[in-house]
Amino acid sequence: MNRIKQTVFLCLISCIAASITNAQPKTIPQKVDALLKRMTLAEKIGQLNQLNGDWEATGPITKDLGNKLDAIKHGEIGSVLNIVGVKHTRAFQEAAMQSRLKIPLLFGQDVIHGYSITFPIPLGEAASWDMPAIERSARIAATEAAAGGIQWTFAPMVDIARDPRWGRVMEGAGEDPYLGSLIATARVHGFQGKGLGNLDAIMACAKHFAAYGAAIGGRDYNSVDMSLRTLWEVYLPPFKAAADAGASTFMNSFNDLNGTPASANRYLMRDILKGKWGFKGFVVSDWGSIGEMINHGYVKDGYEAAEASINAGSDMDMESRSYINHLAKLVADKKVTIATIDEAVRRILTKKFELGLFDDPYRFSDADREKRVMNTPEHLEAARDIARKSIVLLKNEHNVLPLSKDLNSIALIGPLVKAKKEMKGFWSLDVGDESQIVSLYEGMQQAAGKTNLLYARGCDITDTSRAGFDEAYKTAMQADVVIMAMGERPDMTGEAKSRSNIHLPGVQEDLIKAISATGKPLVVLLMSGRPMVFNWTADHVPAILYTWWLGNQAGNAMTDILYGNYNPGAKLPITFPRTEGQIPIYYNHLNTGRPAHADNDVNYTSAYIDLPNSPKYAFGHGLSYTTFSYSNLKFSKKSMLKTGSITVSFDLQNTGKYAGEEVAQFYLRQMVSQPVRPIKELKGFQKVMLQPGETKTITFTIDKEKLAFYNDQLERITQPGEFQLMVGSASDDIRLQGDFQLL
Repeated sequence: MNRIKQTVFLCLISCIAASITNAQPKTIPQKVDALLKRMTLAEKIGQLNQLNGDWEATGPITKDLGNKLDAIKHGEIGSVLNIVGVKHTRAFQEAAMQSRLKIPLLFGQDVIHGYSITFPIPLGEAASWDMPAIERSARIAATEAAAGGIQWTFAPMVDIARDPRWGRVMEGAGEDPYLGSLIATARVHGFQGKGLGNLDAIMACAKHFAAYGAAIGGRDYNSVDMSLRTLWEVYLPPFKAAADAGASTFMNSFNDLNGTPASANRYLMRDILKGKWGFKGFVVSDWGSIGEMINHGYVKDGYEAAEASINAGSDMDMESRSYINHLAKLVADKKVTIATIDEAVRRILTKKFELGLFDDPYRFSDADREKRVMNTPEHLEAARDIARKSIVLLKNEHNVLPLSKDLNSIALIGPLVKAKKEMKGFWSLDVGDESQIVSLYEGMQQAAGKTNLLYARGCDITDTSRAGFDEAYKTAMQADVVIMAMGERPDMTGEAKSRSNIHLPGVQEDLIKAISATGKPLVVLLMSGRPMVFNWTADHVPAILYTWWLGNQAGNAMTDILYGNYNPGAKLPITFPRTEGQIPIYYNHLNTGRPAHADNDVNYTSAYIDLPNSPKYAFGHGLSYTTFSYSNLKFSKKSMLKTGSITVSFDLQNTGKYAGEEVAQFYLRQMVSQPVRPIKELKGFQKVMLQPGETKTITFTIDKEKLAFYNDQLERITQPGEFQLMVGSASDDIRLQGDFQLL
């Protein structure tokens, strides 16, 4: 009998143990739900609150909330930004581990184009039209940032921008939604790698949602007013691509869109992002943008701002303190439901679990890994590669480039010849060692061999003085070739850096004129974060390279191009205007009832009487040291059904004497449609490397998606009719074209 009782007792204990084991949450959703049940309302609200860590701020400083470490210990902060390095992030995480529930912090940072190693600014990288290289750049940035204690980057910025006056144009991929979508995908994949939970993966953040790049007048933070069809056709596609690529987070934009601030825009966050697109990550505000709705005139105080934003779908408040100060009362007043709070908290906790922070809060705070991962030779070589792939050869008359290695002397003139830190451009971090940045002068020193290098500054970037012109002229007269390094200061583009005048600053173009008068072969390198206006230089200087801001390996990359060790193949991702009066200017515009058929066609046409319609340099423009011919365009058939497709092919030949890459671009136009369509739209491209004399057959498939567009009801449709296919080297350099029908 005792044995029977013992057996029954053991079975009972076993069943209870099994029941307890089975009750333990196993999946991340189960773990999140279990944690939510244990959290107080105050702890939940704390997860929705992100504050600056009192390091370098990226926005207006708000009033201090007391001791932030104490706030973290009480569960009042869920995320911190602008703290870098494992020593600092570990200290903050240790404070979080003293909270009641020990919920780990998220550490965010603007890792825009590199962490310790700086890569070209995003607009420069976009000029490469090289998706594997762009993804590699983001992959290295993520690897270094993760080793430095960061789990979340506020990138990529995927705003379409058609106005180069806007300072943040440097941070995106330019003006085209197709190219921008591919780049958004590449950058998300680069940042997130094989997935969250890996120690070299950080959360990507697609920003700024949405239409921030269309700020009126190109003035940062300004209003945006556009049709919903334009929103869906032009500005949303890169965000959809980022969401489809698995971006963990989205960030609101500062602007209002058609009268509703993005931080409280239910249509953007609830209807589109979390509804139609099924986005499972979380949305963070931009710096203070929830509280700034008071300035918009959309709400009267922080209480109403918090109500509008959380109900519209903004999950985390960055730095406005609206949620931490007002959400509890809003719940008590029944203006915000607990379910709404729980939804936002659930999204944030899910990402913390996916990152593995609950298993090991300090897994991103390994000092040995931090030292081992930074600035490796492999990473530096990748930085050099993407930098030279980003340099656009705008002009090369008389084959001034590449330089001969037998020159006796080269004069290096200009305010940016010896610049180092400037090469990092805006949105770079002061993490790496400045001695690792290579200036143009240092790059030339390493490559010039026996060639004598001469130097004169000539002027500063924003100088009004010509005092240095005489020395620069005399220096140029002693040289076989002159190279001039000109451009903006890095802080002349970026957030809050809009300019009404985007001409080459100061007296720099006057200096170029003075040196050009020597008659020496002249090469001008232009360094900037945006398209600039430099008409005299464009018209009179034989060789021009647009180098953007190239990062750590700038000097080496520029030297590689100058000497022909690398043949430039980059193409402009954005149109360069002749002057500000043309802005906004972009290639994929609609036609009018009175189109100008040439730049001098001003007789009652849509034209300027004092300026050509055409840009100075068109979207897709970029030269090579070699030449390419396009021929033998073929269609597999000349008509297709909606469910069918057409294969187009042509032959691309390298007709020059250098091996080189060509970005062959495919554009489409529907000749008659309702509503009307742009005069051309990029629908594909291929970047092809060819040896001298080599020919490759390039193919391109046209299917329903390539022909689809949004109607006025925002339905994705196709319309039967005639289409024109254009193939070329730039949007204004079409080499082949043909017609086909959609039945």
